[in-house]
Amino acid sequence: MPGIFTLPPYDDEPPALLGGFCPVCNAYYFPRPKYCRACLGPLKETRVGSEGSIYSFTIVRKKAPLGLPQPYGVGYVILKETGLFIFSLFDPATLDKLRIGLPVRLAVNTLGVDINGSPCLRPYFTPMPVMSDPGKI
Repeated sequence: MPGIFTLPPYDDEPPALLGGFCPVCNAYYFPRPKYCRACLGPLKETRVGSEGSIYSFTIVRKKAPLGLPQPYGVGYVILKETGLFIFSLFDPATLDKLRIGLPVRLAVNTLGVDINGSPCLRPYFTPMPVMSDPGKI
């Protein structure tokens, strides 16, 4: 779906979610609606974020829709850049690492299929590498 995320390597930066920004209300939206929900003014397309932390999540162990791996994780991420709460998939290879407050980063990769059965690029969040603290033993 166009207008949802940037896609490297065509961009110089890592993938980011695309949304809308209302300069009048100073409000961000994802996904981008046609108009600002507060003032009905036009929105500018903008990057709304690529990093955040897990607010809540669940692991779904039933048969997954659209060829997603089973089990799969979904939940809310608070984006660091804009404070938006985003409902998203989580990296299926890291489900055992998910916890509330975990720093995550957006990734885009082939995950499942579309309604026609073709491989589908999807955005999902994956845990960020943990930096070791040299002051701790």
